[in-house]
Formats: sequence, structure tokens, C-alpha cells
Amino acid sequence: MKRILLVEDNELNRDMLSRRLERRGYEVVIAVDGEEGLRLAAETKPDLVLMDMSLPVLDGWEATRRLKNSAETKHLPVLGLTAHAMPSDREKVLEAGCDEYETKPIELPRLLAKIESLLSGVGA
Repeated sequence: MKRILLVEDNELNRDMLSRRLERRGYEVVIAVDGEEGLRLAAETKPDLVLMDMSLPVLDGWEATRRLKNSAETKHLPVLGLTAHAMPSDREKVLEAGCDEYETKPIELPRLLAKIESLLSGVGA
């Protein structure tokens, strides 16, 4: 079973997304801010990180940079989640270190395809 770390501060988004991922056979570990996300990434060794970019305490931009700069977690694929949908926003998410990007509201079939692609090592 593949483990996904979901770093999301919005309770409704966390609940909806985690239930949908679990129904598809993923184990979901949840963090509510970037600091907790970094800690849980190191502790739980997920196969992939879904990172909301607008987080309290430590935002997703900096949390992703730290994940990618740590020898322990730099290999983890990170899929950035954001409500910002301009082409320049996609570039900013990728520049922060995310391997892929998805806009909110989430279109589940597209997100699942990106997750599967990243987990298979192909890239989305």
C-alpha cells in the first residue's frame, strides 16, 4: 500500500481528499501545517507528498524547499496544491521544488492520474 502525506490546513479539503484516496487503496498521513508536514515526512517515510501551498506556521513553498534540500526527503515526489491557477503560478510551484502541480478545487480523476504518474516514476 502506497503512503501519501497530505499537508492541508483546511479541514473540509483534508477530509474529502483523504477519504477519496483511502477508498482507492492509499494510506493517508495528515499534517495541518508545513512544520508538521516536514516532521511527518521524516517520520513516516511517505511515497508521495500532497502539499497545499498556503499553510499556517510554515507555508508550502518553504516546506517544499526544505523537503527537497534534506538528504532524508529530497527523493520524495511533491505535488503542490493551490487555488492559484495562472500559468505563472504553476512555474512558481515547480520552482519551489514541487514535481507537479494541481489547482483547487481538485478534479479527482486528474489528480489521481498525476499521483499514479509520480508514484511510477514517470512524472506527470
